Amino acid sequence: QVQLVESGGGLVQAGGSLRLSCAASGRTFSIYGMGWFRQAPGKEREFVATINWSGSNTYYADSVKGRFTITRDNAKNTLYLQMNSLKPEDTAVSYCAPVINAMTPVPNYNWGQGTQVTVSS
Repeated sequence: QVQLVESGGGLVQAGGSLRLSCAASGRTFSIYGMGWFRQAPGKEREFVATINWSGSNTYYADSVKGRFTITRDNAKNTLYLQMNSLKPEDTAVSYCAPVINAMTPVPNYNWGQGTQVTVSS
């Protein structure tokens, strides 16, 4: 299937912003919605936000509501996550993946390298 590559992570102070991108390397074969997930040190990977194919429906984890915005540009086959008002607890490796519902990545998805988000206090 289409490979996804995350980018845009970095080091930012608390209260700052970052914009993550997830780009498809070729033709998009999947019809699934897309989502962002993250894994903090010592924790399991968790749901952050998802968006359906058309962009008409979005879902967010309670921990990021009001701070993060998920969008997509289908013409560019690119998914975005605008992260504002960042907190140290947002520090994690962020991954994108196709999803089968509002919160769940497709079964047996081969996760990429992700992009590191580090928020200093």
